[in-house]
Amino acid sequence: MSKELKVFSREEVAQHNKPNDLWIIVDAKVYDVTKFQNLHPGGISVFHAEDIAGQDATEAFYGLHRHEVILKPQYQRLQIGVLKDEKSVIYSSIPGELSKVPYAEPLGLTPGYHSPYYNDSHRRFQLVVRKFVDEILTPDALAREEDGKRPSISVIQQMAENGILAMTMGPGKHLKGRTLLGGVIKPEEFDRFHELILAQELCRPNCRGYRDGQNSGAMIGLPPIIHFGRPELRDRIVEEVLSGKKFLSLAISEAFAGSDVAGLRTTAKKTEDGKYWIINGTKKWITNGTFSDYFTVGCRTDKGLTVILVERGEGVETKPIKTSYSTAAGTAYITFENVKVPVENTLGPEGGGVFVILSNFNHERWDMCCGGARNMRLIVEECLKWVNQRKAFGKPLHSQAVIRAKLADMIAKTEAAQHWLEHITYQMQHMDYKQQAQQLAGPIGLLKMFITRSAQDIARDAVQIFGGRGITKSGMGKHIEHYHRTVPFDAILGGAEDVLGDLGVRQAIKAMPKNAKL
Repeated sequence: MSKELKVFSREEVAQHNKPNDLWIIVDAKVYDVTKFQNLHPGGISVFHAEDIAGQDATEAFYGLHRHEVILKPQYQRLQIGVLKDEKSVIYSSIPGELSKVPYAEPLGLTPGYHSPYYNDSHRRFQLVVRKFVDEILTPDALAREEDGKRPSISVIQQMAENGILAMTMGPGKHLKGRTLLGGVIKPEEFDRFHELILAQELCRPNCRGYRDGQNSGAMIGLPPIIHFGRPELRDRIVEEVLSGKKFLSLAISEAFAGSDVAGLRTTAKKTEDGKYWIINGTKKWITNGTFSDYFTVGCRTDKGLTVILVERGEGVETKPIKTSYSTAAGTAYITFENVKVPVENTLGPEGGGVFVILSNFNHERWDMCCGGARNMRLIVEECLKWVNQRKAFGKPLHSQAVIRAKLADMIAKTEAAQHWLEHITYQMQHMDYKQQAQQLAGPIGLLKMFITRSAQDIARDAVQIFGGRGITKSGMGKHIEHYHRTVPFDAILGGAEDVLGDLGVRQAIKAMPKNAKL
């Protein structure tokens, strides 16, 4: 049962300004911190300043703390009343609510703006996804990012039940018969822009390791099974994975070859009767590998590069790899020692692995672009909030021209990334899988390079704006520190940015008309 709050005037609060009788005001709420002052992590002297003891400490509080701090039960208990004839103006975001901070949302999804890509269906979908993320995903993301455990199975199950795992694969037959987020959209209505919204909303907790641990292995490892697997294999694996009962990883990268797919050394040799593959080799930096049940594996065979589905079993061993983001991602080193796999598990033609792998890269890289663009936007929002509440030299931080210049560059890059991404998404909407593989590899590669380079610029400027807080794992700058530490992942995973930039240029050169002269 909550206690009854009394009403005080500012004059009454001002009388309680002694160490043994100490009150403060934060956002029209009155707190008795007499006993708490000795427990304050920042020391007791903070409360004894003339402009704090018995006074309105709102500005000082929000110059040092995030709003979420004052919502913690141990601090809410300190509230004894409210100010007479005044109301609180600072409140927590409501689950599912859009941010009102400028540029915190894609312009096409911001009330008052228009877009050729989004309609009312997309806007309704965004609100429902956001509510799910705010209420279900975010609490688990914060906990797992910190303790390094895999995403909770209960959360994965809720994602499966709401069709989220299936929707991350994009539009297609795999959505048929599923109820998507309580019926907010029918499976046949789901398009690439719904998928874009979903991909970006799932990133909002800003827990990079957790997000990769959240079935991203299946998101990049299942499409080859959907598009190239035998029907009986495809139907069984797709249902197991999209129901959240089994987990899957894409296992391509090796210590010997990353972006150089043709340099893979893992081998697959057929038995004399031709019924099985015997696989030997290693894979490294495999997302979700520590807890996956299946692996979509790139192998060298007598006929060339071939992709094979391998089930965890005898001869398959996974070990965790510690990286600069959370072990919630399940990043693994995998060894295959004489692993026996039925030839029916071959995905696509024997020797046709290059096309299987490279066509699959498009969707993986596009999804990473979705996340990269969304995370850039999150950092812009954090910086806009900070410069609006932080004071330096007696003035708001945004009064400094150098700060405004940094923000202008950050906003411009974020908006450019989003609009280019939406244009690529429109092309995907109107191309089949084969057309995408043939025509979008270069544009997507260039887009990913632009986003990952822009993201690192934004991370650097954000740290400068937040100062010491931007390199501190907790407190005001925690999102900035996390972003600055983990942003290089996108420049490496799915293909190094330099390699992808070169891919885009090489494809452009290849398509040059022979009669094009100055």
